[in-house]
Amino acid sequence: MIGISQYSRQKAISSRASRKLRGRGFGLLLLALLACSAIGSTSAAAQSATDAETGQTDASSAPAGAEAPEPTASVDITELMAEGSLPDIVIGDPDAPVTIVEYASMTCGHCANFHENSYPAIKANYIDAGKAKLIIREFPFDPRALAAFMLARCTGDDAKRTAMIDILFDKQDEWARAENASTALLNIAKLAGFSQTSFAACLNNKELQQQITLTQERGQEFGVDATPTFFVNGDKYTGSLPADQMAAIIEQNLQ
Repeated sequence: MIGISQYSRQKAISSRASRKLRGRGFGLLLLALLACSAIGSTSAAAQSATDAETGQTDASSAPAGAEAPEPTASVDITELMAEGSLPDIVIGDPDAPVTIVEYASMTCGHCANFHENSYPAIKANYIDAGKAKLIIREFPFDPRALAAFMLARCTGDDAKRTAMIDILFDKQDEWARAENASTALLNIAKLAGFSQTSFAACLNNKELQQQITLTQERGQEFGVDATPTFFVNGDKYTGSLPADQMAAIIEQNLQ
């Protein structure tokens, strides 16, 4: 999880970048991607100093035996699930009894860590089994994360958006820390069928940029100030939760 001090610095940088984009025209996003390598690198590398503190378990291990951590807060589930600026894309059975809402940034190393080390076991044991569903909401810290989320939304359908997020997390080091983020993202986007023209058109979609910004601002209203932040049936948990802890939280909500 990105710490408070790291988050504050990144938020200030991201806020300045966002103001510049709004004030000077959204067509400058591609230029921002080329110019803001320090932002993306900091965000992607934020986990390195505290990896030992996250207690990640291997995804192949059975998520059992851990105690559920106490939530740091709770929000009204009806308000949390109310329609936002972008439609939620549900991973799993929409009628599953446990709802996990994850606020993530695509350049957040701890978010990638969760999706690599915890998510596979949670998906196999709970999402695919119809016991839980996952909704990933956009909370970008910087222009690179914003661009990645935009590309995921531009893929055309829910399954492709989910697959694109998986690929972007898996290949995070290749684009989030790259000197030329635009080229790195284009190479990944081509795997999802983008051409250079459709890639540029997506990143110049001012309406989509605004919708993602509004999603992030709505997350802040629920108290999100770091990534990843999870809401499990309205209870808030922060940090890259190990698979066994997330499993214990889900089991607690299944009782």
